[in-house]
Amino acid sequence: MIGPNLSGVAIRSRSLMVYLMIVAVIGGVSAFLGLGRAEDPVFTIKTMVVSAGWPGATMDETLLQVTERIERTLQEVDGLDVVRSYTRPGRATIFVDIEGAVTSAEIPDRWYDVRKRVADIRHTLPAGVIGPFFDDDFGDTFGFIYGFTADGFSARELRDAVENVRTQLLFLPDVSKVELVGAQDETIYLEFQPERIASLGLDYTAVFAAVAAQNAVSPAGVIRTDQENVSLRVSGAFVSERDLLEVNILVGERMVRLGDVADVRRGLVDPPQPLFRVNGEPAIGLAIAMVDSGDILALGAQIKDAMARITADLPLGIEPVLVADQAVTVDEAIQDFTTSLWQAIAIIIGVSFLSLGARPGMVVAMAIPLTLAVVFVVMDLVNIDLQRVSLGALIIALGLLVDDAMTTVDAMMRRIAAGDGKEKAATFAYANLAAPMLTGALITIAGFVPIGFAASSAGEYTFSIFAVVAIALIASWFVAVLFAPVIGMAILKMPKGGAVAAPPGATMRAYTGLLQTAIRFRWITIVATLALFGASLWGMRLVDQQFFPASDRTELLVDLTLQQKASTRATGDVVARLDAILAQDPDVERWSAYVGRGALRFYLPLNVQLPNDFFGQHVIVAKDIAARERLQGRLETLLAEQFPEVVARVTPLELGPPVGWPLQWRVVGPDVERLRAAAMKLADVMAADPSVRRVNFDWMEPARQLRIQVDQDQARRLGFSSQGLSNVIGTLTSGATVTQLRDDIYLVNVVARASEADRIALDTLGTLQVPLPNGRTVALSQFATFSYEQEQPQIWRRDRRTTLTVRADVAPGVLPETVVAAIQPQIDALSAALPAGYRIEIGGIAEESA
Repeated sequence: MIGPNLSGVAIRSRSLMVYLMIVAVIGGVSAFLGLGRAEDPVFTIKTMVVSAGWPGATMDETLLQVTERIERTLQEVDGLDVVRSYTRPGRATIFVDIEGAVTSAEIPDRWYDVRKRVADIRHTLPAGVIGPFFDDDFGDTFGFIYGFTADGFSARELRDAVENVRTQLLFLPDVSKVELVGAQDETIYLEFQPERIASLGLDYTAVFAAVAAQNAVSPAGVIRTDQENVSLRVSGAFVSERDLLEVNILVGERMVRLGDVADVRRGLVDPPQPLFRVNGEPAIGLAIAMVDSGDILALGAQIKDAMARITADLPLGIEPVLVADQAVTVDEAIQDFTTSLWQAIAIIIGVSFLSLGARPGMVVAMAIPLTLAVVFVVMDLVNIDLQRVSLGALIIALGLLVDDAMTTVDAMMRRIAAGDGKEKAATFAYANLAAPMLTGALITIAGFVPIGFAASSAGEYTFSIFAVVAIALIASWFVAVLFAPVIGMAILKMPKGGAVAAPPGATMRAYTGLLQTAIRFRWITIVATLALFGASLWGMRLVDQQFFPASDRTELLVDLTLQQKASTRATGDVVARLDAILAQDPDVERWSAYVGRGALRFYLPLNVQLPNDFFGQHVIVAKDIAARERLQGRLETLLAEQFPEVVARVTPLELGPPVGWPLQWRVVGPDVERLRAAAMKLADVMAADPSVRRVNFDWMEPARQLRIQVDQDQARRLGFSSQGLSNVIGTLTSGATVTQLRDDIYLVNVVARASEADRIALDTLGTLQVPLPNGRTVALSQFATFSYEQEQPQIWRRDRRTTLTVRADVAPGVLPETVVAAIQPQIDALSAALPAGYRIEIGGIAEESA
C-alpha cells in the first residue's frame, strides 16, 4: 500500500484512536436517534399539470385551439421528457413531464419556465377560455387523512365543523397544507316556469342583469373631512336567499316581483362534485400534508394530540374517522427493518465467534458497531433517512463490511502465531492486505454505480442503495486499518513461550489441497472460471425480472371505471353497492371510497387518477397481509360476476415510481378511426395470451351529442343569435350562474334554471318556447332542426400525437416482463403492418424499467 502504514500510525496514537472511537460511538448513537424516518425514499414527482376551460367548445375546437397551442409552446421547455394531454369538450388538461436527468433542485426553475411560456401565449387563446391554471403540487403527499361523518347534521353544518378543524390543524408547525375532500358547495336555485316568463314578456337577460346589479360589490367613495374619512356603503346586497324573492323587475311600466315568477331553494350543487365516503357513509375528508424535510413521526404525534383536543369539542354526532396514518405505517416499517438489521448483526457476530474464536471474534464484534456508527453519522450529514431502501442497503452491506475487519484480525493472528509481535503483526496486515481490501471495496461500490446514477425516478428512488453501501464499505475499510489493529492489540493474546501451533483441521487441509490443485492446473482453472461466468450470463435470461414488487402494506386499491358517458350519480351507485359488500367482509378493517375522482396521494408512489365522473376508487385496509391476499382474490371474482358493466381492478400498493397498469402499449397516429381499429387488433393479440387479464383502453367509445342546426336568417329576423339561444337552452337545462351570495367564508352561487317539471328533456326540446325581444315566444322547432352525432368524450395525446393506450393486468404469479417478452414479437409485426404515420409504442413497466 502506497503511503504511510495507517495501522502503524494508529497503534502509535492509541489514545487518539480510543478518543475517536468514543466520539464515533456517541456520534453514531446520536445520529441514529436523530435520523429522519420514512417508509420509502423521497423522490420528486417531476410532473406539472396545466389546465384550461372553454365552456361550450366542441372536442375539435378544444383540441386544436387550446390543447394544441399550449402543447406547442410547452415543447420548448428545457429538460422536457414528454407532454401528455387529456382533452374533453371544453376542457384541456396537459401534463408536463420533466426528464429524469433533471435534479430535484432544478425542478422549480422548470416550473417557472412552464408558467412563463404559457403566460406568453395566453393572449393567443380564444376568447372565453378560462385559465390556464397551473398545479405544481401534483406530487404532494397527504400522509394523514380523516373522514368526518355526521348524524343529525346538515351538509353545511358538517362542513362548518370540518373547516374549523382545518383551521386548527394549520397551526401545527409541521403541517404545510390541509385540503377538504368530498365537500359539496351549496347552491341557491332560482327555478322559473318558462311559460310564466314568456307570458309576462320577461327577458331572461334583463332578469339576470337586475339580480346581479343589485348584489354587485362596487365602491361608493369616501368623504374626507378635516376630522375624519367616512366610507360610503350602498345597500342592496343579498343577505340570504329570501332577499332574492323581493327583487322587482321592470317590465314596460310595471314592476314584477321575482318571487312571483320563480321559486328559490337552497341545496347542494347539482350535479354533485367528487364525493368521499368512509366505511360506507357519506363524509367530508381532511387530508394533511407535511412540510418539506419534516419529521413524519413528530407530525403524527402532533396530529394525534391535536385531534384528541378537537374531537372533545366537536358536536355530538360528528365523528372523525382515521382513514390514513403514515406515521403508524412508517413506524411499523422502520421497526420491521430495524429488527432485521439487528438480527443480521447478531448472526454475523455469532458466526465470527464460532469461526475465529472468542478473542478474535470480539475484535470483529466491536468493529461492526463502530462501522455502523460512522455510517449513521455520514448518513445524517448527507441527509439520508432511515427508510425501506437505506435499511435494506445496510443489511446488504453488513455481509460485506465485516470482511475487512475479519481479514485484518485473521492476518494478525497468523503473524502472531508465526512469532511476530502484536505491533508488527498489525502493520503487516496493512502493508500486505490494505490495498486488496480497498480495491475490493471500490469494485463492489462500482457495481452499484448504475443504480446510484440512473437518470430516472427509479434511480432517485434507489439512490440510497448505492450511497449507503458506498459509505458502509469505505467506513469498514477505515475501521479495519485504524480501529481494528488498536482493538486487536488490546484483546488478542500472544502465544505462551514454547507453545506449538495446533495442526490444521480437516476443513483447512481439504481447502489447502484444493487450492494447491487449482494453482497447479491454473489454465484449466482459468478456463473453467470463464466457462462458469459465460454460463451465468446465459442463465440470466432464464431469471424472471421485476421492476418493483408490490408493497407489503395492507391496503388494496379497487378501481371502478364505468362507461365514459356515465354520470357521478351512476358511479356513486356502483360504489355504494361495493360498500355494502365490504361491510360484510371479515378481512376488511376499514375502507374509504372516492366517487368522481381517485384517491389523494396518501402514499408517495401512488398512481393518482384524474377526476372523471365515470371513475370511482376504494382504498381498503385489510387486517393483515394474509387477509389482503384472500380479499384480493375474493374481490376479483366478485367484481367480475356482479359488476360486469365495470372495468374493475384490484391491486396492492406499488413500490417505486408509479406505473399503473403493468402492461401498456400505445397506438399512435393521426386518425381516430384507424387508431380504434389498430387498438382492437392489439387488444386481440394481448387477450390471446393466457397470462393477460382485463384488457381495456384508456379511451375508446364515442358519445352521442345532439346538434341543433339553427336557420340563422330566420333567427335574425326573430331578433336573436346562436349565442342568445345557447344561453337560453343552457339556463333551462343545466342552469346559469347569475350572481353569488356572500355567506360567511363561502361564496354561494345563485343558479337560474327551469323548474324540475319544466326542465328540458330530449323529447320536449322541439317544443321549447324561446322568448323574443317583442315579448312573444316561438317554438325552437320553428327555426331549428335536430340531429344526433358522435363525438369523442375524451382524447389522450402524447407529444402532440393522438394516442390510444391498450392496457392490461397479468395473472397472479406471472411477471409483466415475462408476458412482454412472449407477445412483443407479435406486436412488432402488427406495428410494422400499420399504415405510414401509425405505430405501436411500448409503455407500462417495460418502458419504466428500460
